[in-house]
Amino acid sequence: QMLALALGARTLKMMQGHHGANHPVKDFTTGKVEITSMNHGFSVDRATLPAGVSETHVSLFDGSNCGLALEGRPVFSVQYHPEASPGPQDSHYLFTRFINLIRSRKGEALLPERPAAAKA
Repeated sequence: QMLALALGARTLKMMQGHHGANHPVKDFTTGKVEITSMNHGFSVDRATLPAGVSETHVSLFDGSNCGLALEGRPVFSVQYHPEASPGPQDSHYLFTRFINLIRSRKGEALLPERPAAAKA
């Protein structure tokens, strides 16, 4: 919410806030669904997002925005608590993504965001 407001977007009071664990969120960049922990009563009004800001995550409960990224800039956010990890490591990749933004600026090799799939 704070990033959206800083960029000039608006927030809306939700009819029913998102509180607790087990909130499914879809990541548009990967197509995967992760189980998240949330605690907020406002959502970003996607109609007010300025040019250059893309929606990266969406709540599968009500379709509200759950993530933003600035195109061409090392900036992203999510509207949940990735550190809470209701799913074993559902949101762990966000921390790796953040580290990779730093590594990229330093010219260092990037880490894989998600572990390689186990071979059967």
